[in-house]
Amino acid sequence: MPKLDKIIELLQTGKIHPKCRIWLSSSPHPDFPISILQAGIKMTTEPPKGLKANLKRLYQLITEEQFTACQYPEKYKKLLFGLCFFHAILLERKKFQQLGWNVIYSFNDSDFQVSENLLTIYLNEYTTTPWDALKYLIAGVSYGGHVTDDWDRRLLSTYINQYFCDDALLIPYFRLSSLSTYYIPRDGSIQSYLDYITLLPNVDRPEAFGQHPNADITSLISESRNLFETLMSLQIQSPAGEGDSKEAKVIELASDVLSKLPECIDYEQTDKLIGPHKMPLDVVLLQEIQRYNTLLVSIRQSLEDLQKGIQGLVVMSNELEEIFTCIYEGRVPSAWLNAYPSLKLLGSWARDLLARVEHFSVWAATVRAPMFFWLAAFTFPTGYLTAVLQTSARANEIPIDALGWEFTVLTVEEHTIQVAPENGVYIKHTYLEGAGWDKKNAMLIEPQPMQLVCAMPIIHFKPVEQLKKKTRGLYSCPCYYFPIRTGAQNRPAFVVAVDLKSGLESSDFWIKRGTALLLSLAS
Repeated sequence: MPKLDKIIELLQTGKIHPKCRIWLSSSPHPDFPISILQAGIKMTTEPPKGLKANLKRLYQLITEEQFTACQYPEKYKKLLFGLCFFHAILLERKKFQQLGWNVIYSFNDSDFQVSENLLTIYLNEYTTTPWDALKYLIAGVSYGGHVTDDWDRRLLSTYINQYFCDDALLIPYFRLSSLSTYYIPRDGSIQSYLDYITLLPNVDRPEAFGQHPNADITSLISESRNLFETLMSLQIQSPAGEGDSKEAKVIELASDVLSKLPECIDYEQTDKLIGPHKMPLDVVLLQEIQRYNTLLVSIRQSLEDLQKGIQGLVVMSNELEEIFTCIYEGRVPSAWLNAYPSLKLLGSWARDLLARVEHFSVWAATVRAPMFFWLAAFTFPTGYLTAVLQTSARANEIPIDALGWEFTVLTVEEHTIQVAPENGVYIKHTYLEGAGWDKKNAMLIEPQPMQLVCAMPIIHFKPVEQLKKKTRGLYSCPCYYFPIRTGAQNRPAFVVAVDLKSGLESSDFWIKRGTALLLSLAS
């Protein structure tokens, strides 16, 4: 045992593990200096929940000296409140999860303090407000340094452009959201701003963030799902007497999946039908057949081994144990998700797999491209879209780098379309999240209450030269493979940006909503 003075020396130099400090401080020796123990422990605090609590905390961090240091107090006080609201919005948007941020970022007080210093310095240096410099340094550098996703960076820029503008200085009681509750109050002391903040509601409505009430429902569903998944992972294993019924149920489910599992697609026959001269889409078809055949073989082999393992004919490996648990709980084993990511439960995932294999089986039987492509059926959809661009580039003798996409959402029903497009492809089975769709006028609209996702009509993906692409009145809508927008491990979820008519609202409106297209859902 080390001597007491040696332990004190380690504490003073910071060479003792933090957990040891906490243990020592919880039940210290009578001769231990408590001040040294307390100094050695680093405390971290989480920001409070709610716009009101965060605004109040930020104003309590500002000293009277800081508040009166700027040479242009009217500008400073208005923009300071906008900066505080900006910081609070960024922190609280994470409660909307995928509709809030693609990635959850650790914005902290240091970002706010640096931004507040920049605000004071630049207002003192320039008589004319340097909007571009302030917005770039605050949103692009101070807060933007945390941001790794391009679409999150676009959201950050949208908010800073709203709060840092001439109207914020010229219009009295400039509104910071669509709700009349949140605005920049008139000039006054720090206490007057704190008095205004105390009048704000304790519970934030989604409209304060530019969100729809449906966003609250989506986040609550996601939180509930995570809660129950955690509870299931913590459940106590069944007693030995119940093991037989559990194993019998898994064998029954495994047999049911095996009986419905389709046969592998005939790769050799498809390759023979295509012939030696393969077009880009033919190459994509053959690649997809290979991937799905590998998946089907893997599923069949693992299910057969699982049945043998339950019967005691083979040793149950860790992988088989995981498949056993997943099948019993109705989840998809991780080994089966190597081909493509999915959030579906086992039953709906199996039906989805059958539909995907059928989509390529029909295409392989005739080697003629289908009239409507199901983009979610492709394990590598970006590769398919690149093949479409390559086909158009060869046909028109244009460099593929000069081509982009033009999107037209059709207003007619699928069954009325009899001919495939001359240029491009028709894409079906896409879903809109964070907005509704007006089929008649082909534009974005507000969703109906409880309408969390909206099925989209057929979309015509047409390759065009970049110089001829239209952008006015359009919202650049990111399209993701499945609801987790960050993607799976080593596999991004983003596919392509689809231009949709923004309708009566500006594109900034839909950016705050987190509006996006999904190729597949969680159910």
